[in-house]
Amino acid sequence: MSKIKIPKHSPSIDMTPMVDLAFLLVTFFMLAASIRNPEPVEVVTPSSISDKIIPEKILLVTIDKGGRVFLNLSGIEARKELIQNMSAKYKVGFNEKQIETFAYMTTFGCTMKELPGYLDMPAEDRKKYETKGIPSDTTNNQLKDWIFYGNIAALNSGKTDYENAKLEGKNPDINDFKPKFVLRVDGKAVYVHAQNVIDVFRDLRLNNLNFVTSAETAPN
Repeated sequence: MSKIKIPKHSPSIDMTPMVDLAFLLVTFFMLAASIRNPEPVEVVTPSSISDKIIPEKILLVTIDKGGRVFLNLSGIEARKELIQNMSAKYKVGFNEKQIETFAYMTTFGCTMKELPGYLDMPAEDRKKYETKGIPSDTTNNQLKDWIFYGNIAALNSGKTDYENAKLEGKNPDINDFKPKFVLRVDGKAVYVHAQNVIDVFRDLRLNNLNFVTSAETAPN
């Protein structure tokens, strides 16, 4: 009796479910991701063996290698309060759109006079904008006012977040909601520029200042 020959053929795999899954993942990450505005300054920090993590809610002062000073404050509501206080102090008006832009912007470094026009620029143009940084000399120390009002705004915002956490039934630590101050200095910057900023924090009696460095391997 002759054997029955089964026809041979290559197996086929339906890739449709895999393609659908890939598009679902791409869609998820697109919707879940937050857009980060470009930073107007890049610095290369000196290295250290510290493993302390930068807190999320901070007032960050950055000094580039040329000594220019930049500032960033986390928290949308805190930034809105900050720019409104600075507006009243320096008699510089901002419209609602400019305040909204400032609230979602990252690091900036320009004078109060330049700021309205700076906020009206597209994000890419702000990155290319040539600025001398926030004035921090003895005759025009705008940085001191930014830090002073930034601290007040961060305290108010932190108090609100603390109360909300208690209402949610959590057991929050009030210290976690206080502003943290961070100084980030380019490794090639002249020390005197950093010293000037440190003096500002000291004059304001804000002594809990942290320094940003890049990690290096600890010696054996």
